[in-house]
Amino acid sequence: MDLVVPPILLISLLVILPPYLLYKFLNTVFRMFTIEDLTGKVVLITGASSGIGEQLAYEYAKKGARLALVDIREDKLPKVAETARKLGSPDTINISADVSKSNDCKRFVEETVDYFGRLDHLVNNAGIARVFFFEKSTDLSKTLPVMDVNFWGSVYPTQYALPHLKKSKGKIVAIASASGWLYAPKISFYGASKAALLNFYDTLRVEFGSSVKITIASPGFTRTAMLQGKHLNMEGTVEINKSKTDPVFNSLPLRSASDCAKAILKGVCRGDRHVTDPSWYRIFFVLKVFMPEIMEMYLHTTYTIIPRRNRKKNAAAINVSATNQIKVS
Repeated sequence: MDLVVPPILLISLLVILPPYLLYKFLNTVFRMFTIEDLTGKVVLITGASSGIGEQLAYEYAKKGARLALVDIREDKLPKVAETARKLGSPDTINISADVSKSNDCKRFVEETVDYFGRLDHLVNNAGIARVFFFEKSTDLSKTLPVMDVNFWGSVYPTQYALPHLKKSKGKIVAIASASGWLYAPKISFYGASKAALLNFYDTLRVEFGSSVKITIASPGFTRTAMLQGKHLNMEGTVEINKSKTDPVFNSLPLRSASDCAKAILKGVCRGDRHVTDPSWYRIFFVLKVFMPEIMEMYLHTTYTIIPRRNRKKNAAAINVSATNQIKVS
């Protein structure tokens, strides 16, 4: 079988590829003329107080959608809601909830449907990260919230929203990450949680068929609170400390949350299955498949070897400076 199956698959691919490419072209053209009208649609967004979630609220508002804004940081939501109304949202509600808790997710879905009478889009955006090298971790239980928020915090709302989305022929928008496809050192658990999301929603797309559409967004490095010091600390609680911002991540070209949200919603309205922003990140997916060794070497050098050398240089410079000060005194 090992000698027979590969040639058959290759020949089948060569036969299927031309009509498939034609289908993709015609489908792309068709979707350009069938953009979804969001006027009056009810959209529930988790993690709506900042970053991509906040900017998605504004983009939906510009298109006339009614918004249910969900976040654990309730004090941040009124300002987001006020801005959304100024941008064109006819109505908004704010709901404080912890997406890692099943009962909270059930409650905010029910509150949304009770208030608006329907649900058209569920945007699962809430997420947290812990930045560390795996070998430096002493208590892995402190990392469990990453999976609880990033994965289960999307699964729970999906479960409770599904009957309402089927009724409205609605959509699920899952905010995953390019790190769910690639491998980024120091955020192994974050990447694993996003990879779980990718597989989960790709599988649900097969199960649901056309009853509920799914768009999975994979943003690259984006200028959000997560890259400005918001992370899960060693005690397992979320903190915002800009002094702990990772210098390697912030040395990369960062996409603005606003531009990222625009690209995501454009793909959602077109009915795209996947949205990658910025689009040039797709080349990394190709490199991972065809040149994994090159990708691994590049990432290891960028995230491990160079920062280690820089730390040693900085430490040596500090020691020299301290020695000179002692001699002068």
